[in-house]
Amino acid sequence: MLTLCVRNVLSRRFFTFKTKRCTVTLLLLQHSWRRCSTAQTETLDRVRMLLQLCVDRYYVSPGQTNVELFQRGLCCNYGPLGMELRRNLLDQWWHSVTKSRAQVFGINTLSGSRETAALGQGQLRIVEYEHLKQSVEQKELNKEQLIQEVHMLLQRSPSMRTNLLQGALEQFVPSLELVNRKLPFGLAETGLCFQPSEGSGCSAEVTQTSLVWFCSPRTSSQWLDHWTRQRLKWWRKFALSPSSFSSSEVQQEELEEAASRGVRIIYDFPWGQEIVETLWSRGDAELLSIHKGARSKLQCRDGRKSVPHVVSITANMDRGVMAFLSNSLQQLKREDSKQKLHQRKVLKLHPVLAPIKVALNISRGATVELRQVCEGLLQEFLEAKISVWPGYLETLLTSMEQLNAKYDEMGVLFTIVIGENTLESGLLQVRNRDTTIKETMHISEIKNFLFRYISATDNI
Repeated sequence: MLTLCVRNVLSRRFFTFKTKRCTVTLLLLQHSWRRCSTAQTETLDRVRMLLQLCVDRYYVSPGQTNVELFQRGLCCNYGPLGMELRRNLLDQWWHSVTKSRAQVFGINTLSGSRETAALGQGQLRIVEYEHLKQSVEQKELNKEQLIQEVHMLLQRSPSMRTNLLQGALEQFVPSLELVNRKLPFGLAETGLCFQPSEGSGCSAEVTQTSLVWFCSPRTSSQWLDHWTRQRLKWWRKFALSPSSFSSSEVQQEELEEAASRGVRIIYDFPWGQEIVETLWSRGDAELLSIHKGARSKLQCRDGRKSVPHVVSITANMDRGVMAFLSNSLQQLKREDSKQKLHQRKVLKLHPVLAPIKVALNISRGATVELRQVCEGLLQEFLEAKISVWPGYLETLLTSMEQLNAKYDEMGVLFTIVIGENTLESGLLQVRNRDTTIKETMHISEIKNFLFRYISATDNI
């Protein structure tokens, strides 16, 4: 039974419901709000089902605050499967960016900086409590002096990065010699950034990816179009419903201060559209500012002695995880062995993103010998870097129908059942998540079958 509470805060709608393991608040953007209708109820049910499944199947740790962070596209406490999904997504991003063309190099910059810098809007600083307490407890200071004291304390405190752009701009000059001062080239990085939360005054962590592309001023607009096509194609590649991802040009009044053009890649969530990646054509102003206007050391060999323009591509991978989970969830009807109709929930995650490729189970029989076979297969899969769920270690007696339903909700690609027949003839049963078809296969063929299947889907 769904307990629903509605409250309007800052032109947004919040829906709170209780699940088996936690209480969750759903946030629906104002532009997606409609009067009570069947469609609205179906949307709420789908969101509730998605978040419940993410908690129950180890994608997200339980807890109201944690699930709210997850829904808002912020870094949260992931469960084992959620952590593996995010890692797979980051690996695919890294491979697509650094291997898709020459002259893209990986970098790693610090998440915090101790360099003294002027305070600006949106900056985050780390201040030790004792130092702040000592400053505000100086009774001899008047209001203006106290403000100045706190200002100086903040200026001396380390700042936390809110994006990965600055680190790449700082690395531009050291990277020039690597490319013999030729354009274009790019610097790629992934990492945690800290962003102020709306209205709370607190910061939240976000897993970001960043490609900063340095190019000739004459070609910056073409490169923005090129990377827009590439990035949209990448998001759609892993989606069950590719049309849920789209791109839109940023309107002139919404452009960032240094940008001349911008493009957003958007995912259509059940509660409304959210940005998963943003591309900006930024000109050369920020690069000149970082390097204090030293044009001579920034100039490249592109036919003219000019300072390169910057195209930045930044994605929120926590929101990306949420997008692919939402996109892959399907409700299908199925009949059990007694011909009763049931709703079957399946996470049809793309094979290369699925956290678990195969689950190993045993049927009734000589348990010790069957477990030994499972242990051998498990080791073989791990050596081939195929992720495995050791279902044969579970102690609760569960029917195969219940196990299949559980593995479908976890997004497991294949379920392998090892039985007495395996001991006699080497044959085992393999069930496909997407088709539910069960095939008989020889144990010696299974590893190569899985490897070929995953590789083939990666190359589509």
